[in-house]
Amino acid sequence: MGQQRTGALLLLIATAVAIVWANVAHGSYETFWEMGLSVGIGDLQLDFTLHALVNDALMALFFFTVGLEVRREFSIGELTSWSRALVPVTAAIAGLAVPAALFLLIAGPAGDARAWGVVISTDTAFLVGALALVGPRFPGRLRVFLLALAVVDDVGALSIIALVYTENFSPAPLLIAAVGLVGVYLTRYLRGGRGPVYATLSIIVWLAFLASGVHPTLAGVAIALLVPVYRPNRRDVEHALELARTFRQSPNTEYARAAANSLRESISINERLQSAYSPYIAYVVLPLFALANAGVLVTPDILAAALASPLTWGIVVGLVVGKFLGVFGSVAVLRMLRVGEFGPGLTLDRIAGGAALCGIGFTISLFIIDLAVDDPAAQNEARVGVLAASVIAFVLATIIFRVSDTLRPGTETGQTLARPVDPRRDHVVGPDDAPYTIVEYGDFQCPFCLKASGAIQEVHEQLGDRLRYVWRHAPLTRQHPNALAGAEASEAAALQGRFFEFERGLFADQENQRPGDIVRLADRLGLDVPRFERDLESAAVASRVRDDMLDAEAMNITAVPTLFVNGRRHTGPYDAQALIRALEQADAGAAAPAMPVDD
Repeated sequence: MGQQRTGALLLLIATAVAIVWANVAHGSYETFWEMGLSVGIGDLQLDFTLHALVNDALMALFFFTVGLEVRREFSIGELTSWSRALVPVTAAIAGLAVPAALFLLIAGPAGDARAWGVVISTDTAFLVGALALVGPRFPGRLRVFLLALAVVDDVGALSIIALVYTENFSPAPLLIAAVGLVGVYLTRYLRGGRGPVYATLSIIVWLAFLASGVHPTLAGVAIALLVPVYRPNRRDVEHALELARTFRQSPNTEYARAAANSLRESISINERLQSAYSPYIAYVVLPLFALANAGVLVTPDILAAALASPLTWGIVVGLVVGKFLGVFGSVAVLRMLRVGEFGPGLTLDRIAGGAALCGIGFTISLFIIDLAVDDPAAQNEARVGVLAASVIAFVLATIIFRVSDTLRPGTETGQTLARPVDPRRDHVVGPDDAPYTIVEYGDFQCPFCLKASGAIQEVHEQLGDRLRYVWRHAPLTRQHPNALAGAEASEAAALQGRFFEFERGLFADQENQRPGDIVRLADRLGLDVPRFERDLESAAVASRVRDDMLDAEAMNITAVPTLFVNGRRHTGPYDAQALIRALEQADAGAAAPAMPVDD
């Protein structure tokens, strides 16, 4: 979150600098960004202005990272399962359609219908940065929802740019682009030297898009969608660890290079590129884009013209009102109809704040203004509308989040189990109708969880079928580096009906839970090891663990074991007798009749 927050602040500073620069020295602002540049060899020359270089070349890198995120989310992220994706996908589609409809209703009659694309997209960088700055306590599940929504939103916006704002289309260069994209796809099979090949083919594809009339930034998206993405393979990770161990025992250049290459190759190219490019996008590309595009002239005459402009008002209403109604309204309907998955923490008040943040349409909105509006005066009015809408959306979201947090006293956070026990989802020992229930949020590398496990076993021996025990994951990844891998491995074992056997195996050897140890445990328990290894790499297993972790965050669980006794958070010792007393007290409290209250 630190990089996202810093990136949003830099974007804000660059916007402020651009506005001040354009108003203090408008001539120099225009002259600087319209400065000509020539790039080429011999008779082959490309002529750019600085403004075009930023918008056509540097922004291709931004759209490249957007494409990487889209590819990742649909392959191994939140959008792999339709049941999980239904809510953010529906919200994103409604968040595209409603703003466009409101814009056309307001600005269409005045002849500005072509600019409807300005209001369709949410600025992901500002959205995430603003959520980090003003979002609610424990925003994990809301952040996942908004990021999934933003990915679908980006897909819609990019499709509209390609289909609506492409002029002077020439299909022949796209044949060259297609050959280049095939080359990008096949590059994954090279044993080495992939970086230079990717770079060369990417330049060819970008130039072909430029020559075709399709906006060249879309080349970045096309390339990114062909970059492979996968979860780390356990055997590759184990091989990397063995090479690192060899280097530690016999340090030399050859072993160092082999260990470094093996570690790098165990992570997908998609994720390596996201990690490599995201700082440049956040700290350089987007601030430069804001500096080149946010230079709005703000004079009394211009403000008066903007206030009277249907274009300005169409943008403000489309982004602020349209995004809110589209996102919040569609989610509220789905929740009312009980359609889609809503985890703990994804409440309507928090969705309302997130829907308000979706009205920040900064980057792509300014980008589309340059494509959709030709008149400089109208462009200025449109930019005023985008900036005003972004400020209003930010302020509105801040108010909603502050009110929401005020209505949720911090003392009550996490005192009640957020997600009811569901035998179809949870790992349960004991009958569903047992009068006593203990839910444990734990970590397989935590020695205190091992102790709690023994105590709960004693409780079970004493209470028998009167106790129902539920395990949920809350791996403390900073303290226990292998805890997340252990949690995911237990979920892979659960797909073969062996969760608790695997749990006991992990607790029995807490010091050895590296990838090879986990696979050997699966083999020792008689699991189908090839299937187990495939499941370890699946998005379903990762999502199941992440759900528990997000539930734990929503309840402010920062230490394990954290126990819930009959739905209430347990405090104090967790030896067997203390737990039995807590269960009996909780049962007595639930059975006690309510005392009459005097008027």
